[in-house]
Amino acid sequence: MFSMEKFEEASRRIAPYIRRTPVMEMVLEDKRTVTLKLENLQISGSFKVRGAMNTVLSLSDEELSRGLVTASGGNHGMGVAYAGAMTNTPTTIHLPENTPPAKVAKLKKLTSDVIVSGAVWDDANKLALEARDTGGKTYIHPFADVSVIEGQGTIALEMLKDVPDLDVLMVAIGGGGLISGIATAAKMINPSIRIIGVEATGAPTLYESCKASKLITLDEITTRAGTLAPKQSAALNLGIISQLVEEIVLVEDDEMQTAARWLWENAGIATELSAAAAIAALQAKKFIPATSEKVGVVICGTGSDGFS
Repeated sequence: MFSMEKFEEASRRIAPYIRRTPVMEMVLEDKRTVTLKLENLQISGSFKVRGAMNTVLSLSDEELSRGLVTASGGNHGMGVAYAGAMTNTPTTIHLPENTPPAKVAKLKKLTSDVIVSGAVWDDANKLALEARDTGGKTYIHPFADVSVIEGQGTIALEMLKDVPDLDVLMVAIGGGGLISGIATAAKMINPSIRIIGVEATGAPTLYESCKASKLITLDEITTRAGTLAPKQSAALNLGIISQLVEEIVLVEDDEMQTAARWLWENAGIATELSAAAAIAALQAKKFIPATSEKVGVVICGTGSDGFS
């Protein structure tokens, strides 16, 4: 299903529309040095624009003519809205009610068709699918889509070109699109690299699914990290993650909050809670790398909810 040629093709396709984000080293409180990939500096504010742009640029003229629709916790919506603006395609974004107001306002600057409804992403997604089925719009899935995953995997291409000797790469998990792309591409480049996923304790969607070896639908979401909080992932992502991700660890909201404030106070990096999840896992000792291992962390999105 995936090949290095496809990841490289995606990288070339989206290059004119995104930023090649930098990496930087930081020393944590325990004196461990980690390398950060700063996707919080990405156009649209998160990595999501990579997958959205790759998907939209791969659509036919007929598919574009029907307009775009998606459901998002905010970041994927920004990516799709940006891709719609770049291709002059009308775009509808469905958001759950737990989306930070700042993201809703930011989205409305790109498209006037922003609908906030439903408690969590899964509820908003039902409305987006209805718009596809009844209105004929072209639906862009935020994580269970091959071209979206290929777009997200371009992060691994960039990071391992900049830091080829990474031993461990830590990635936050929402629906699983980011870690699916990164794990697939990274293992193609370096089969021995370890991929560690990080989920919120209040939304352990892939943690529970991997443990059960089947898709699990959570009864409830209790985390404030809305971009890490679908009740269910998808078979495509579960298959990839089960095969390629060595471990998934869980972090509490207050641990993400502490990590986000630490990033702001020590590096001026403004993140949403989800973007601080991997740093939280390291600081709270939820994952302890070997002393000799070189660790990379994806800072996946910007926001003010992490340090406010």
